[in-house]
Amino acid sequence: MAKALQRKTIKRAGKPSRKLARSGAKTHNARKHSTKTHNAKTADFCAAARDALKRGEPDAISDKALQQVLSAAVKVYAAKVERRGHDVMPFPQHAVTATETVVTACGMIRAADLNMFDVAIWFHRPPGIE
Repeated sequence: MAKALQRKTIKRAGKPSRKLARSGAKTHNARKHSTKTHNAKTADFCAAARDALKRGEPDAISDKALQQVLSAAVKVYAAKVERRGHDVMPFPQHAVTATETVVTACGMIRAADLNMFDVAIWFHRPPGIE
């Protein structure tokens, strides 16, 4: 009897139970669904932003929503640059104007309580130096 119990335990140890296998599939499907939901929310924000700008009503996008999206984007961008170097483009070429870029950069510099000396040091640092 002990040998039969031992064989069952060994057999089960090699294979996940059906219940575990199903829960793994559910987790994978949940992640897949979460990614789709996230992509849909991103597309929704981008579409709402484009529409607001076309109408000349940028205040249709709440400051809070803008701050959340911009904060998340800046964090991901910085992490990618730290990992891969400066070959990560923050946006496609010609997607934003020089004015839009500088206005946004200045806002972020002020929000982080930096000065131009700080920025100059970071701007000219060689890749790979943290």
